[in-house]
Amino acid sequence: MSDPATLRIVIPLTIRKRNGRPKILPPADRVLDMGEVDPHVLRAIARAWRWRRMLETGAASTIHDIAEAEKLSDRFVSRLMRLAFLCPQVLERLVTRRVPPALSLADLIVLADRPWDEQMAAVFG
Repeated sequence: MSDPATLRIVIPLTIRKRNGRPKILPPADRVLDMGEVDPHVLRAIARAWRWRRMLETGAASTIHDIAEAEKLSDRFVSRLMRLAFLCPQVLERLVTRRVPPALSLADLIVLADRPWDEQMAAVFG
């Protein structure tokens, strides 16, 4: 059936959905380069910190005010705000060193409710 001159190449890859978009993940034995943090994670952390500052400075008095100003739902704002309460070591590795997390954005949001000493091991394995 196949021509003996035909060359067949197989590339092992995994496709997963991250933040609603398909993403090709490298093989498990490949070490990721620095700077490969998902931009959605960085943007979500930045938004959470900006909203937290707005509440602390009095620029907004409630989450509802932030949601109206950003044209988002209250629920979305309150869920994303949890990222502003990740432990400092996790934030430093994600934002400054750009070490990619082993978790998705949704998992990071849930993880923010855990004590700080548990977060580091959960985020970076």
